[in-house]
Amino acid sequence: MTAFARGLRFSTLAGIALASACLASQSLKSLDSESRDFLSKVRYIITKQERLHFLAVPAANRKALIEEFWKKRDPTPDSEVNEFRDQYFARIAEANHLFTEAAEPGWLQDRGRVYILLGPPTNRHAYPRGMTFYDVPREIWYYGFFPIAFIDEAWNGNYKLDPLSVEQLSIINRAQKEWQPRVAVEREPIDFQVTAKRAEDGGTLVEVTIPYRGVWFAVRGETLRVTFVVTLEVLEMDGTEIRQVRTESTLETTEEELQGAHSKIHTIGIPVETPGRDCWLRLTLENANDGSKAYKRVKLSG
Repeated sequence: MTAFARGLRFSTLAGIALASACLASQSLKSLDSESRDFLSKVRYIITKQERLHFLAVPAANRKALIEEFWKKRDPTPDSEVNEFRDQYFARIAEANHLFTEAAEPGWLQDRGRVYILLGPPTNRHAYPRGMTFYDVPREIWYYGFFPIAFIDEAWNGNYKLDPLSVEQLSIINRAQKEWQPRVAVEREPIDFQVTAKRAEDGGTLVEVTIPYRGVWFAVRGETLRVTFVVTLEVLEMDGTEIRQVRTESTLETTEEELQGAHSKIHTIGIPVETPGRDCWLRLTLENANDGSKAYKRVKLSG
């Protein structure tokens, strides 16, 4: 097995081959040209969370993310050559060279997507005039014993994946996953700030502010959603707990909104009764999507 095959984390290939990549339908005009080119080229292998994180971070941090993206997929990280990255771009170039009949670049066509993800087929049979007199142009690729068919119903050189081949792609995908290591997406700790203001009635309003950047969202159709769980403990200066308050707050946005949200924050207000003397406020902020937590402790002066 090649280094490329060892490093590649396959998405659901049937979905990739049947539909255009999600990224192609997104508006990326707010990104710089290098970032747009990167997201376009890695559309077949980038995870959803990696893409959302990339869009959310400030522009100055994206170059480092690009380097980290390829580093995580490098099968020989101690060498100067990243075999996975080189092979991936080589397959894009090969797809552009092989599939030139349609107006769309070869690597963006169905045949190009399958070629990039699975590599050259074991056997490739082309029928430019169809297999029968009334047939349309088609190709049948074999990966071992598994056939994958493409048809050109419009006679314009743009071969689409035959729906009957979806099951074959699923079988190949399941088999490949047994050999492929899962690319772990490293998550940064939740970044948040805490302010506390005493009220005239003796209570305290604690505000937790969370920047959008770095937040890990769950994808729900076209909506990005995260629920934060905040546990606030009021402690005596010696650490004895006085009381505890727990609250939840949900943030929803869209991928398009996230692109321009580098400076946006989500604020959670928590009213709590506090003593009129010095005490500690200890907060635990949990992302309910993945269970990741972050902690803060601030002193509230009497």
